[in-house]
Amino acid sequence: MPTSLESRLDHHPALAETACHIFYAACSCETINGYLQAAIPVVNQAAGSEWAAVVRGEKGVWRKLAAIGADRPLPEDLLAEAIDSETPIQRGDWIVVPLAALKKTGELLLVFRAWEHAAESRGILDSVADWLGEGLQAVRQREQEQQRSTRLEAVLSIASQWQQKLELEPLLHQMAETSARLLGAERATIFLWDRVTKTLVGRPALGVEGGELRIPESTGVVGQVVHSLQSRRVDADIRSDQQEIDRRVDKQLKFQTRSLVCVPLLAPSGDCLGAFEVINKIRGNFSQEDETALRELAEHAAIALEKTRQFEAVLNAHRYETERAADQFNLLGNCPAIESLRRTVERVAATELAVLVLGENGTGKEVVSQKIHYGSRRRDELFVAVNCAAIPDTLLESELFGHEKGAFTDARETRPGKFELAARGTLFLDEIGDLSLSGQSKLLRVLEEKVVVRVGGSRPIATNARIVAATNQNLGELVRQKKFREDLFFRLNVVTLEIPALRERGDDVVILAEHFLHEFAVRSRRTLPKLTTGAKKRLLEHTWPGNVRELRNLMERVTFLLPEGQKVLDAADLQFILAPDNDAAQVMNLDVPLTEATRRFQMEYIRRHIDSARGNMTLAAERLGIHRSNLYRKMGQLGMETQDE
Repeated sequence: MPTSLESRLDHHPALAETACHIFYAACSCETINGYLQAAIPVVNQAAGSEWAAVVRGEKGVWRKLAAIGADRPLPEDLLAEAIDSETPIQRGDWIVVPLAALKKTGELLLVFRAWEHAAESRGILDSVADWLGEGLQAVRQREQEQQRSTRLEAVLSIASQWQQKLELEPLLHQMAETSARLLGAERATIFLWDRVTKTLVGRPALGVEGGELRIPESTGVVGQVVHSLQSRRVDADIRSDQQEIDRRVDKQLKFQTRSLVCVPLLAPSGDCLGAFEVINKIRGNFSQEDETALRELAEHAAIALEKTRQFEAVLNAHRYETERAADQFNLLGNCPAIESLRRTVERVAATELAVLVLGENGTGKEVVSQKIHYGSRRRDELFVAVNCAAIPDTLLESELFGHEKGAFTDARETRPGKFELAARGTLFLDEIGDLSLSGQSKLLRVLEEKVVVRVGGSRPIATNARIVAATNQNLGELVRQKKFREDLFFRLNVVTLEIPALRERGDDVVILAEHFLHEFAVRSRRTLPKLTTGAKKRLLEHTWPGNVRELRNLMERVTFLLPEGQKVLDAADLQFILAPDNDAAQVMNLDVPLTEATRRFQMEYIRRHIDSARGNMTLAAERLGIHRSNLYRKMGQLGMETQDE
């Protein structure tokens, strides 16, 4: 402390008391405003002035941080001269003293009509200003540290919430709401930079249809920020700043921007994703601390946005593949049974009910099961198929429930079971009728408890898989024969879907044949052959013991065996490929006389034509080349049951 000041303090006990009051306020006050409100009256008394204030200049605008006495206009020229010269200035009744410890922030002590002895007054004010500045610097530093600690805690909490969002739109809304709340602003908007269209897409944009604002990439403050990668602040009471605001955007949003702070959104790679803008400070203007806080928020926002964009890209790709997969599983055909089945599948898919699919081998039970899965809310999850007939009883538990490493000889690693894989999706249990009684018991337990335990493990694993079972056997008969558990049958048989055999579907055979021909022609890059009338007739005459699977395999073979460039597919091209007809084999039984074999052939031939015509006797007679009345007469002669259409 200078000797002159020591002497002054010795001769002026009141000045020493002033220093004590100032430093006590600096130690005890938590905020700058509280400190100045406590210190300014002490300073005013020490200076013996009528009025005293601490003022700060920013961008040519002077603000009173604290004042005591009757309010009066500020001598702005005198203040500007003092801030430029960084020295005390006295002019008339005014004395201005820069707070030496705070030259960078530009605070000044301003008093009006101090003591009459100017030299002594100036000396005392110099000392008081030093103490006031040191105290203000200490309080400001402490306040900034406290604010930074609180802000960082809030930012980390916010960032943690943002990291949990995996959808872009909810993430943007949460970012805007939490940022505006943290910085005490009216609203916030995230602008994403669409470089392809050279636009900035702002969301959320209140007052705009769809909640999305699109502006040219060079528009206003946001445009400056994304191109310069520098933050910008606009104060409400500075005219030059206000000119930077694009009022066309305000008009579009039906909103008036008074103040704002905008920072760039920089990805970890350094690429600019856009800008983060917070608008209209509720009290005063945005501070440097607000700008720092927004930059910190923007860092976390950019990471969350990048992660969300990557997730959505993967999700969109998955959804695209899901849509493609769903399109592959269609129930083709126009026969009444298929149309009824199609409607039922649509209704059942929207539920969570267990489904039992019945039908002969090759009728498309797995296709129906896939159709149920892709029509349900589980379509984005896994569809897991298990062929129960192909699993040895000793491996059933491992296959369905999984196993831990070392659970048995070949268990070299931990492996989840089918129930675990399909926990949120659909589990398709094919050939359920071939499951052993022991396997049925284990399956029933999981279906009832919805919990599996891996072989060799003890931890219960929840599963909410939807069960779709299928069989070509009569489960009701197996229950009566004690070969299938009744309780499991009722657990699976909540909804039953029965798929008709291909021989019962009439003209659907031709529809399916043409579909498969097109599929394999495209796949093999061959000319698509057209079915002739003779080929269609031959397809309709076949009984299709292998059902749709047999037809599909036939069309695949035909596609590859036809000479390159052949544009038609005739009956002769099918003769050497079609499998032997079981019904024809019965007709050719050598143990019956010729007349009986002829009668059987005629009955079967007529029956097939009637089935292929869907019971339309007029159409069946036309295909047989006889009149309808003659068809009825012939059926009567053969002992066949007749009924009108």
